[in-house]
Formats: sequence, C-alpha cells, structure tokens
Amino acid sequence: MSTPDASKWEPLEYKRQLETFGVDDMPVTAVGPRGETDGVCLPGELTDKGRETTMALGQRIRRLYVDQLEFLPDKLSSPLAIHLRSTPIPRALESTQQAFYGLYPSTSRTPDCPTPTISTRAISEENLFPNEGSCKRFAQLAAAFADRAAQVWNDSIEMRYINRKIGKWMPENSKTIAVDGKPRLSGIMDTLNATLAHGPDTKLPSEFEGAKLRQYIDKIAVSEWYDGYKESREYRMLGTGSLMAEMATRMCRHVEQQQVQNHILPSESSRPEAPPVPPRLYLAGAHDTTLAGTLASLGAFGDNPWPPYTSHLAIELFRDKSHSNPSPAAGAANNLKDANPSTSASLHPQQKWFTSIPLIGQHLKPTPPTPTNTSSTNPAHAPTSSLPLANSQTDPSAPSVPLDSYYVRIRYNDVPVQIPGCKIKGNHLSGDRSFCTLRAFREIVEGFAPKDWRGQCRENLREPSLPMRGEDAGWPVVTAAEDGGY
Repeated sequence: MSTPDASKWEPLEYKRQLETFGVDDMPVTAVGPRGETDGVCLPGELTDKGRETTMALGQRIRRLYVDQLEFLPDKLSSPLAIHLRSTPIPRALESTQQAFYGLYPSTSRTPDCPTPTISTRAISEENLFPNEGSCKRFAQLAAAFADRAAQVWNDSIEMRYINRKIGKWMPENSKTIAVDGKPRLSGIMDTLNATLAHGPDTKLPSEFEGAKLRQYIDKIAVSEWYDGYKESREYRMLGTGSLMAEMATRMCRHVEQQQVQNHILPSESSRPEAPPVPPRLYLAGAHDTTLAGTLASLGAFGDNPWPPYTSHLAIELFRDKSHSNPSPAAGAANNLKDANPSTSASLHPQQKWFTSIPLIGQHLKPTPPTPTNTSSTNPAHAPTSSLPLANSQTDPSAPSVPLDSYYVRIRYNDVPVQIPGCKIKGNHLSGDRSFCTLRAFREIVEGFAPKDWRGQCRENLREPSLPMRGEDAGWPVVTAAEDGGY
C-alpha cells in the first residue's frame, strides 16, 4: 500500500479466505478437513507443515553459520550480506521467506535494517529448475528419456508388484499403472509423498503404506527423471548447466575480488573504484528437480531416493589459509578475516549457497544460487567463456593465488557428497575428497555449461535425443587426444 502521493509504501495486514462453487453455482467459503476457513491452501502453495519445516531449516542454518562458525553476523544490519532468490512458484517463494525468517527473525535484525529483497525471474528465463517449458530441446530430451524409462520399467518385476498392490485404486478407464500411464507413476509418487507427510487427515488406503511399494515407485521415478543427467552431456547442459555455470562464475569472481580487496589500502576502501563486497550467503528457494538434477549432473546423486520435502543443498567455498599471501596493505581487514573460525584446521569459509525445496500442498514438477547477468543476449546464463581464469587479477601487482588453494564442498541434507572428478589426486584436499579444488570444480562445470542457453534450446531439434554412448557425469570434458581414462 502506498501513501496518497505514492512517496512511501506501507504494509497492509489482511486475511485471505477461499471461495468455491456451492449449490446452484452460488459461492461458498472453502473449508479445511476440520472445517477451517482460514489458511486453506491453493494447489502449489506451502502447507502449514511446509512452513514449519522450512523455518526450522533457516534456524539450522543460523545455528551453523551464525552461532557455531560466526560466519554470518548475529544481527543483520544490511540485507546485502545475503542474496535471496526464488523461482516464481508460490511454494518456493514462501519457502524462501520462511527459511530467511528462521535465519534472521525480526529480533535478529537491527531496527534500521532495510527490507530484504527476493529476486525472481520470468518463467521463460528461469534456471533455478530444469526448464522444460521454456527450452524446446530439453523438453525433447526429457521426453526421450521418459519414453526409454517406460520401455525399461513398464513390464518389470517392480511395476508388476506395484500394480498388484494398488492397481485397484486407479481410475476405471486406466487401471494399469505405468511410467507413462494416466496418472503417471511419478504423479502417484507425488500424491503418496504428500499424504504421508501430513498425517492421518490425508491418509491413503493401507495398500499404499508398504515400504517395498514406496521403494519400487521411488526407484522407477528417479530413473525416469534423473538418468538423463547421468548419461547425456546435452541433458546436463540444458537442464542444470546454466545454474551451475553461474555458481562457478560467482566463486571465481569472489576469489578475484578478494585478491583485489587484499591489495587495497584501508584508506582507499571507501573510494568509488573499490570493489563491492560480495554477499556472504546466497539463499535460493528451488525444487526437488533442482537439487537432484544438480547432484546427478555432477555425478554425485548416487543411489539416493527422490529428495524428501525440505531437502537442501549447501555449496560452500573455502580458502586454504596456508596458501594465502596477503600484501601488507591489507592490514587489519585480513586479521579480522583470519580470526573467523573454520571447519578445518586450515580451511577458512568464504561463501555459501543454499538451495532448498518446500513441503507443498500439491506437487508441481517445474533448482542455489542467484544468477549473474553477464550477457545482454542471454539473461538466463553466464556463458562458459565468462568463467574467470585463475590469477587473472584486475590489479596485475596483486598477489597470485591459484584456484587450487580454494575448495568447494557440497552437502546434501547435511551430508557431504563426492564428485567423481574430484577424487583424482590433486583435485581435492589431502585426506578429504569431499573438498574439491575450485580449479577442478570449475573444469567439471565447464564441461556441461552452455554458451547460450536460449539459443541452444532451439538447436539440434532434428537430432537424436539419446546419446550414442554414455557421457558420464562428474568429469571434465576430455578430447579424443586426451581420452586415456582416469
């Protein structure tokens, strides 16, 4: 709401109630399972349980990065320390709000802290989830892998078991359950998961409760949706490549900015040409297909089941302090940075990306981190060529710090994962293969980063959709001359 002269915006508190059709098409108030008239969800919105769990996620982030590591400030005085991002899907936006409130409730923000901004995009430019609706070639690839999954699984032992258990509950005109059935098997999985999460009010018949049934449904749905990332470079490129390239770009630019800042005298830090301080945390509300697609694109999803509700992915950047070589001009600023605790004896946290998926009212298949618009022709992607090279300093006199002294760690639901290409000697921190060198991580991402996502979404439309041979995820692209195995 604005003042009469539109010079100031003020909040307006209100309560929403839903209407629906009644007798003779007259409007009646929609009610919940116990007759509730307030807080009734529309399809795709966050449920009360979802709000509870995403706020708890924000509180866990606070305990780690504020209380334990002192990486983020106890009280937020400027929202610039955190970049908030969400897809325009209501439940993702609401999850971002809840997680941020758990991280920084009103009591942990200073009175003069400005209102935080949540960045969103038009659906046609969204890359926080694999965007089949806006990428024609990716839609082709997804359909081809789904068709292959139907051929593999529809007559399998697992599918026959699923039909014996719950086939009788399917619509009369479509009694046979299949990957490509009506409803699709993945749709049945969505309904099953949503009802299990919300207790007795949404309980399904007892046949749906068996662990073996859920395991088989999950196994087939994961194969249908995520095998493409594991086997096809083009699938990875158009599905998650844009998002991953932006993450790698941000990390490399952070390293370069840090070296420039270390070379600036304290008296010069407020001058206009001084580089801006990047956010400490990127918090993005995304989707299950974002998280699993990202991990599968890096060869790190393994045999995991479908991501549970409120799953999250933390992508962390660390610096090895034993390799740092700050100039004397950095002065007290470096001493303050070195005083921050680290999660390892020699590693110092630099930046964090957090993406999470919400608990929802109705599942919609649409993925950390805020994109940087580095190309005027393609706002959805920072092209591969924009990934900064190690030691390409803005200030040539600044000290040289190789990307091998920075490390990337990915945690999925608080458990560190390992990327295949990072397990090679020299590509990880000695003694811990979950800490991938930034150099190796960037090279792996470059292997499936698109140069022009929107343009490449319109290419190869007459080409086969399945690769001629497997193109394993999690490795740098290898030329024919180099292809001697790993």
